[in-house]
Amino acid sequence: MAVKRVLLSALLILLALVVQVSVLGRLQLPGATPDLLLLVVVALGLVFGPAGGCLTGFAAGLLADLAPPSDHAIGRYALVLCLMGYAAGLLRAEPGRQRSVLAPLLVVAGAAVLSTVLYAGVGALVGDTAARHVGLPSLAGTALLYDLLLAPFVVPAVMALARRVDPSANGEVTGSGLGTIARYRTTREPSATPPGRKFRGV
Repeated sequence: MAVKRVLLSALLILLALVVQVSVLGRLQLPGATPDLLLLVVVALGLVFGPAGGCLTGFAAGLLADLAPPSDHAIGRYALVLCLMGYAAGLLRAEPGRQRSVLAPLLVVAGAAVLSTVLYAGVGALVGDTAARHVGLPSLAGTALLYDLLLAPFVVPAVMALARRVDPSANGEVTGSGLGTIARYRTTREPSATPPGRKFRGV
């Protein structure tokens, strides 16, 4: 399962990066740019948990830092996505527990605003004042708007793929070993009286 997780994460990150650089980055929208990498990292974190989200976020951010036309310090976006992936993983639903379909959108909304603020804050520490000239509230607001518009088309699909590749990440029983024994005992225990002896009085 670990190999499948890595392969799926790598494929989704590369695909998101290509679309981010070649399509979304050239739209010349006012304010921020829709962050497809952030959506993929959040979706994988919601399925794979804090560790998976953290590693996925770091890898995605580092690739974005290295991909042209990068104009910021290497590691800056890696730090941001690493933290966003870890935070999304902490908000993963407990195994076997269903959440509202709005929950991922709320996580995306928080991640969009926090990642923008954190990215600008890290930039200020290293001397990058671009966010100050554009206006941080404007950047955060447009990032929230664009990511929420894109999220319904990206996040559910990525989460479904991740669960299909690794059902155990969602708390599902794979059908072998102790999980099968536990499920069998759970279904058998409520009927304490053996079949066929219920009305014999013995």
